[in-house]
Amino acid sequence: MTVQPVRLFGDPVLRARADEVAAFDKDVSQLVADLTDTMRASGGVGMAGPQIGVGSRVFVYDTVQAARAGTPRAGHLINPTYEVIGDETQTGIEGCLSIPGLRYDVTRALRVIARGVDMRGEPVEFEAEGLLARCVQHETDHLEGVLYLERLDQATRKQAMRAVRESEWFTTGKTVMSAAEVLDSRPAAAGQER
Repeated sequence: MTVQPVRLFGDPVLRARADEVAAFDKDVSQLVADLTDTMRASGGVGMAGPQIGVGSRVFVYDTVQAARAGTPRAGHLINPTYEVIGDETQTGIEGCLSIPGLRYDVTRALRVIARGVDMRGEPVEFEAEGLLARCVQHETDHLEGVLYLERLDQATRKQAMRAVRESEWFTTGKTVMSAAEVLDSRPAAAGQER
């Protein structure tokens, strides 16, 4: 298990659709371990393969809240999909470990059913609500090459892009950052940066 450098906005791996995982071997187990270690060292609640430069459809999560008893609060999903349950939405602050130091309100579905497989290829399915549902949607977006900034309304997206261009890491041309640097760049009130 190793903490990996975090890929930053501007790295092409973050904009490409990740590949399906077909082989459930020690490489997949290592990827899950590396993602988990890097997510925790960076202070995140979720992290997807592309964020450490691996174009595989894998993400990990560790939320302090769960939708209901029996819903996992920490784990991983490989080849994930989700289905929105109902019409209710939630608007809340999101950040991204690959866009350090910035946070914006994003509207997402309140509840989803997450499906995928685990590192042994065994089926996984659970209902998620609140923070866990937000995390599932955010990390699945990463696997599609979509960053949360694309989920912002036009005016907020314009403001966010200006903030990105003014960020020290962006102006110096960084495309990778250590987990410790990402953790240090978090806003003072950060609670659920991903």
